Amino acid sequence: MKSTTILKSLIERPEILVMPGAYDPLSAKLVEQAGFDAIQVSGLGIAASHLGMPDVSILSLSDVCDRTRAIVNATSLPVMADGDTGFGNAVNVWYTVQGVEATGAAGINLEDQVMPKRCGHLDGKEVISCEEMVGKIRAAADARKDPDFIINARTDALAVEGLRATITRANAYFEAGASMVFVDGADHLDTISALADAFHGPLAINMVEGGKTPDNMTFDELQQRGVARVSLPVSTLLSAIHGMQQALAHIQKTRTTAADPALFADFTETHALMGMDHVYGLERRFMSPHQWADKYSSRTARRTS
Repeated sequence: MKSTTILKSLIERPEILVMPGAYDPLSAKLVEQAGFDAIQVSGLGIAASHLGMPDVSILSLSDVCDRTRAIVNATSLPVMADGDTGFGNAVNVWYTVQGVEATGAAGINLEDQVMPKRCGHLDGKEVISCEEMVGKIRAAADARKDPDFIINARTDALAVEGLRATITRANAYFEAGASMVFVDGADHLDTISALADAFHGPLAINMVEGGKTPDNMTFDELQQRGVARVSLPVSTLLSAIHGMQQALAHIQKTRTTAADPALFADFTETHALMGMDHVYGLERRFMSPHQWADKYSSRTARRTS
C-alpha cells in the first residue's frame, strides 16, 4: 500500500494518530523503533539541527526537500513534510507541493502565517487573509499527483483572530481541498472540543513541551474530544538537546567518557540501529572467504557470522 494511502487511513480511523517529530534520519529511525505509526517532519527541528537557527522562514524549499527525502529514505513509516508557508504565494505553493511529493513524503503542512513565519507556540504571529490561504490550498490540491497525498492546512488564527474565525477559516480550507486542518497553539480542551464539533473534516493539533499546550492533556482525552491527529514536533529535539547537555556536563565534571547507561546509548546497539549488521551480512555475501578472513579476526568473525 502507498504511504499516502496508509497515512490517510491512519487519519480517518477512530483511534487518534500520534506523530512524533523527526528532524533527521536518526530521529526518524528512533520514532519507528519506538513503535509509532507515522512521522511529522519538524521545521523547527530542521532549522535548529542543520542550521542552528530559529524557525523564522530561514529554510528554503531545497532545504526542506533535501532533509525530507533523507528522512523518508531512513524509515518505512509514512512521513508528513513541513512546508511552512509554501515559500510565497499560491504559485510557490504549487511548486512546493510538487517538490515535496517527489521526495516520497505522504503529506505536507501548509500554514496561513505571514512570511516570515515563526513557531506556532510563540507570540507575535500574524496571518494572511482567509481568501489568500484558500487560494494556496486550491493550488496545493491541484499540484498533487496522488489524490491520497495529505494536504494538512495549518492555521495560526486561534491566537490572532479567535475561535469563531478559526472555524470559519478551517471549513473554507476543507472546501478548497484540504485533507485535514491543523490548529496550532490550541490551549484548552473545551476549545479543542468546539473546533472538532464545528469542523467539516479531521482536526489536527500539536503538543509542545513548554509551549502553550496544557500539561494535563493526554492522547486519550484528545481522542475523546474528536482530535484525529496530534503531532509532537519538538519532543525528539528537546530530549536530544537535554541529553547532550547532561552528557557533556558529566564529561566536563568527571574528566572521563566512561560508558554510563543513564547518559549514553549503547555503542553496539547504535550501530545496529544504523544497519551495521546488514553491512556485515553483505561483506560475508560478496567478499571471498580469504578477503573476509584478512579483514576480521576470528573473534569478529564469530560475532558477525
